[in-house]
Amino acid sequence: MPGTVAIETHGCKLNQADSALLARQFAQAGYRLVDANADADIIVINSCTVTATADAKARQALRAARRANRDAVVVAAGCYPQRAAAELRRMPEVSLVVGNQDKPQLPGLAIAELARRSKHLAPSPSTLMVEGRGEGVGIESAGILRRSRAMVKIQEGCDQVCAYCIVPKVRGRERSISPDDLVAAVNRHVADGFKEVALTGTQLGTYGFDLDDVDLPRLLARILNETDLPRLRVSSLQAHEISPELLQLWSDPRLCPHFHVPLQSGCDDTLRAMRRRYDASTYRSAVALIRDTVPDAAITTDVIAGFPGEDAEAHVASLALAAEMRFADIHVFPYSQRPGTTAHYLPGQVDAAAKRRRAAEMGAVAADGFAEYRNRLAGQTRPVLWEAARPMADGAAMRWSGLTDNYVRVIAETELDLANRITPAHLVILDGKAMLAMPKV
Repeated sequence: MPGTVAIETHGCKLNQADSALLARQFAQAGYRLVDANADADIIVINSCTVTATADAKARQALRAARRANRDAVVVAAGCYPQRAAAELRRMPEVSLVVGNQDKPQLPGLAIAELARRSKHLAPSPSTLMVEGRGEGVGIESAGILRRSRAMVKIQEGCDQVCAYCIVPKVRGRERSISPDDLVAAVNRHVADGFKEVALTGTQLGTYGFDLDDVDLPRLLARILNETDLPRLRVSSLQAHEISPELLQLWSDPRLCPHFHVPLQSGCDDTLRAMRRRYDASTYRSAVALIRDTVPDAAITTDVIAGFPGEDAEAHVASLALAAEMRFADIHVFPYSQRPGTTAHYLPGQVDAAAKRRRAAEMGAVAADGFAEYRNRLAGQTRPVLWEAARPMADGAAMRWSGLTDNYVRVIAETELDLANRITPAHLVILDGKAMLAMPKV
């Protein structure tokens, strides 16, 4: 019987791309991906460490993995081990600790550990191959293979060193992946039946700075010109990286009209303390340019509540700018101190109760923007990539879930087989956080 592996992914899309590559490596070694930890010989927790909450979630997942299967090789992987490996090695539930730098060797290390424990034959670590740098097979956070959307990592690392961010320490300096390799990876995904690829990385806007005659617009143009990929998505861009030249590419309908543009704060003083490379005026201009060039685009963002030195006036400025921008969604994070970052040592730390209150107030702004954007979409017809389904109570129809081109989750109840298809869908009603759609096939 083949060995089995479960992969649980925390955090960003970059981690999802890494998990997809790990899944491919394990598959090449003869291992089968499973959903449940109890069924796995090897359990990988690919962790995040951007906040203390992310660390706690990783520790909880590692303990749960061990409870589910006391004989499995439990691997703590990713950003948390890169930051605090010794802390994780002290956990009795953990078999291996593998940081980002050693992720390419993770399958070989885990298989070797399993062979040592079980004393049965296992594929040699030397047989493991990394196929396509940054390539993924579309793995969901719970470890389920998904043949509709895939993540492709185009670069890694960050040279911007924002005051609050641990990412440069756990991901290293910026480095780009060859465009030839990326085009080849996208073509392999198309051949495998994927309908959408999301390009991911830590700083997509600076892609290619370390290569000759390459930048993000030229990479996007190559993928559009040299592949038959139906949908291409860019995961995140900084406000100061938005330009008319870049946005011209969105005249190709295969580029999804969704822009994730981190804000972090709407107060210029706070942005300077954070060492962000834009101010509120630059951000407003970027959003206006997107909306002028790409109508109906979804614009989503990140906001930190309670950064050191943020007083009530600065918080109100953030609330006001977020409301003005009418975001389709906001990921709100209460500021979390990260040892090794500048902000950890700044005066004016905001108390926990105030951070929670400010995060809740920003969450209310996010909910208003979420509802407004989806209400504006009601009555439109948009292309939907249908991903998953579950049976309805009557046993005949299925309840399908999919994503519009502008990154709105929709559901449809139909007897049609929509698996991994892109169809026009009429968006008809808003129901909580799910928009109902009527597929046109």
